[in-house]
Amino acid sequence: MSELSQPAPRPAEAEPRRPSVGVQIGKVTVGGGAPIVVQSMTNTDTEDAASTAKQIAELARAGSELVRITVNTPAAAAAVPRIVERLQMMGVEVPIIGDFHYNGHQLLEAEPACAEALAKYRINPGNVGFGKKKDAQFGAIIEKAIEYGKPVRIGANWGSLDQSMVAMLMDENHRRAQPWDAAHVAREALIRSALDSAAKAEEIGLPRERIILSAKVSGVQELIAVYRDLAARGDYALHLGLTEAGMGSKGITASAAALAVLLQEGIGDTIRISLTPEPGGARTGEVIVAQELLQTMGLRAFTPLVTACPGCGRTTSEFFQELAKTVQAHVREQMPLWRVKYDGVENLTLAVMGCVVNGPGESKHANIGISLPGNGEAPAAPVFIDGEKAMTLRGDNIASEFIAILDDYVDTHYAVRG
Repeated sequence: MSELSQPAPRPAEAEPRRPSVGVQIGKVTVGGGAPIVVQSMTNTDTEDAASTAKQIAELARAGSELVRITVNTPAAAAAVPRIVERLQMMGVEVPIIGDFHYNGHQLLEAEPACAEALAKYRINPGNVGFGKKKDAQFGAIIEKAIEYGKPVRIGANWGSLDQSMVAMLMDENHRRAQPWDAAHVAREALIRSALDSAAKAEEIGLPRERIILSAKVSGVQELIAVYRDLAARGDYALHLGLTEAGMGSKGITASAAALAVLLQEGIGDTIRISLTPEPGGARTGEVIVAQELLQTMGLRAFTPLVTACPGCGRTTSEFFQELAKTVQAHVREQMPLWRVKYDGVENLTLAVMGCVVNGPGESKHANIGISLPGNGEAPAAPVFIDGEKAMTLRGDNIASEFIAILDDYVDTHYAVRG
């Protein structure tokens, strides 16, 4: 068991975070009071420019505002300008971040078109270089960022801790009157790795407004403790994410549990939900989870969300479940078009309820709500629009009729963008 995987003490409440410095990445602002930014990362082979551009476009259309790609070989670096060119031809303007490990200094030097095409560089202080070469290789990447006017994310990760930093802190810890436990030392190494690297980057000449920090772990309480400390010790813009969160409900639950606490405290300027997709599953799932986390917390609005009851003995029919699924799918399918055409449609609220107990009440709270009949109720489904009963649907075409009501509401209640 690694040091950081030891159970962390439940972190105490932190002081409110001071505002972070804003960082401009293409047309996207991270930090400085800007809305929290959603980002994701491709899992294609970057050398395959066509498939990588296709996945970036899918992620961007799903709502990813920044997309990171692996740049690990000369061929991958050479492919970056072609990827950006393909995206421009597709009308996709999302900023592309290059993820560098071990050889970033060489790739940026050998492929100036790559260095120019990327909107931001991401480097890991734990593997940017080793021994005597570390400072030189780190400095070479920072100098390229300065040359091309690019921001840099300095991303420490507990899976690749800077071992020289760990060794130094262990020596310091031995001299303490009351030594820290091993997990505390490891967390401090992660934080110091990020902060000390940022200080070096500033000494070289990279402005603070072009630096973003992250310090990722895969344990919920550890992540909260690390980021509370990191936020308290500087005003750099921060990228949040629970690294290697896992698959399905586990990854979603763990990421939400950690990030929600930090976001509620004002910590974090951009987020990624690092989900392992199901075999053959869409990469866009992590984008949807990030959006829903921010939207359910009231921090951003991306798409109309559907309130639906969980069902009980009163709602043994599956129809309300099918209708909720149909409505949510319709909204997600239409949202790319609605977002371009209508102003404010992302704030629309919908409700699909299964019986008379809470159905009418929840429906009245939504812009559009429908209360389907439960067991023993009359076969009628009242529809409420902005709190008032507008009509009652009956028969076999309730789903299509409700979708038509939804589309008409969007068309008549939201201003068309100029």
